[in-house]
Amino acid sequence: MNEPTVFIVDDDQAVARSLRWLIESVRLRVETYASAQAFIDGYDAARSGCLVLDVRMPGMSGIELQERLAAQRIRIPIIFITGHGDVQMAVRAVQAGAFDFIEKPFNDQDLLDRIQRAIARDAEQRDRDQQRARLRTLFASLTPRESEVLDLVVEGLSNKAVANALGLSAKTVEVHRAKVMEKMHARSVSDLVKMAMQRQGWG
Repeated sequence: MNEPTVFIVDDDQAVARSLRWLIESVRLRVETYASAQAFIDGYDAARSGCLVLDVRMPGMSGIELQERLAAQRIRIPIIFITGHGDVQMAVRAVQAGAFDFIEKPFNDQDLLDRIQRAIARDAEQRDRDQQRARLRTLFASLTPRESEVLDLVVEGLSNKAVANALGLSAKTVEVHRAKVMEKMHARSVSDLVKMAMQRQGWG
C-alpha cells in the first residue's frame, strides 16, 4: 500500500501551516490545499490516508466537499475542524459518514490521536476492498455449472444430493466440486462457506 498522507483543506494559510508542522512532527506525510475545489482537482482516490477539513470555507464548504466525495464513492476518512458555532453541523457530518470532528481550540495530541485512528480505519477499509475485489475475481472465474455446485455445497448438500438436484452423476459433481475448490483457492468446504457469506454481505 502507498504511504498514507494527511490531506489538509483549510483556506486559512496560517492554520494550514501550523497543522502541517504539527502532523509532520510525528513523521506523517502532509499535503495542504487552500480550497475544497483544489483538493478535488489534485486528489487521487487510490492514495491512502485521511482528510483534515475545515467546516466553513469560501466557495465549496467542507460539508459540500464531503457530499461530493460521497457521491463519487470516495471513502477517505474525514476529520472536521470546527468552531463552537459549527458543532451541530459537524455532528450531522459525522452522522453522514465523516470519521470524526474536533473543536477549536484543540489539543494537539488529541488531533494526532484522531488522525492515527483515521489512517488505521482507511487501511482496514482498503484491505477489505482488496479482499472483496479478489473474491469477485474468483467467483467470476467459475462456470455457471460450477456456481450451481458451489451454491448447493455451501448449503450443506452431499455430492449425491447435489447430483440429484442438478440431474448429474455423483462423479461429475465430484469433478465440478474439485474445480470449484481449486479455482476458489479453498482448502475446505468451511472456506467456501465463509466466501459465500462474504459475497452475501456485498448487497
